[in-house]
Amino acid sequence: MTRQFRLDILCPSAFAVRTARVRGIWMVIAMALLTAIGCGYTQKDLYPADVRTVAVPIFKNRTFHKGLEFDLTEALIKEIELRTPYKVVPQEAADTILDGRIDSATTSQLSRTSVGAVTQETELRIVVTLEWKNLRTGQILRRRDGLEAVGRTVSTRPIGEPVEVGQHQAVQNMANMIVNLLRADW
Repeated sequence: MTRQFRLDILCPSAFAVRTARVRGIWMVIAMALLTAIGCGYTQKDLYPADVRTVAVPIFKNRTFHKGLEFDLTEALIKEIELRTPYKVVPQEAADTILDGRIDSATTSQLSRTSVGAVTQETELRIVVTLEWKNLRTGQILRRRDGLEAVGRTVSTRPIGEPVEVGQHQAVQNMANMIVNLLRADW
């Protein structure tokens, strides 16, 4: 022990080299283990290979927020075309159909101003039920009840956003969530 201590004092670079070697050996072992067990990557496709086309009829709307069904359907079609390999086509030419229903759309007040108690921030929460079905086999590929998305609006100054900003945000969030559900099971 004394020798090593004196060696470290007399030649600190020798100690550093030995420490670096040990560290290097551990790094090689760790890399070999990671390579052997994998890092979570797979060769599987993100989306089912047997699906090429999808029909997206206008969502049904059980709420008093008129036009929400058109906004959601339009946003969903854009997201599918942008982020998936699927082509959106009419139902007669489709492999699958993505049918949905807006079950609720509730607006709630999140905060008020300290002076006058004017609504400062509001939230729109939409809840959707959807079903993705293979039209050739009749198999249901995905079904979700109670899928929720939220959009918020700050209506007071200095921001002063219109309510439609929160609606657009909620619709866009919902479209993103639905497209994420179209991915293949791992």
